[in-house]
Amino acid sequence: MDRTTTIIVLAFISLVLGAMATAIFIYVIVPWRRRRRAAKEKAANPTPTQANSPPEQSETSTPAKRTNNVKQHSLFIIFDQPSERSDEQLTEWLREKDAHYEPLKKVFLINGQQPANPITIANAFLPGELPDLFRDERGSEKIKGISLIVKPPLRKRRNQQMVVFVELAKEAATLFNANVLDTEHQAATEGTYAQIIGE
Repeated sequence: MDRTTTIIVLAFISLVLGAMATAIFIYVIVPWRRRRRAAKEKAANPTPTQANSPPEQSETSTPAKRTNNVKQHSLFIIFDQPSERSDEQLTEWLREKDAHYEPLKKVFLINGQQPANPITIANAFLPGELPDLFRDERGSEKIKGISLIVKPPLRKRRNQQMVVFVELAKEAATLFNANVLDTEHQAATEGTYAQIIGE
């Protein structure tokens, strides 16, 4: 076998081995990477909660189910009789609580006990936006309710903000003669509040 033939045979063997390596890579590594990427995307984009969807009151009232991976707590305060007066009361109440308006998200934020994790006050009905009531930017429609949203603490012993959250919900319910609903659109009970606080 001369030198040229040997080089051609070796080149052909190299091509065959390269093709086999490529096939193994496509067969083993690519599906593994896809599964890994899909798992990461699923973790990064969990099923969205209905934090700002319009609540509907259910006939039964059971406490909200608490799970270890709750992304946020939401309570809906549905006003009994929305009116100009209730809009004015909401404005006064937000001022009393030292709320500040977030113009990008169109929500109010209340610092509470942990300014790094403020309590969000949004419209209880889609699209979840509130006008800047401090600047008299009221829309043509009366505000029918608000949603209170807060992220749970990483450690149970740091639940002071959850206590403030529950107190705000109870206070708003009394002020507006409102129904308080949980994320499952069922009437919130003392058990619901206890689960949020972590008792």
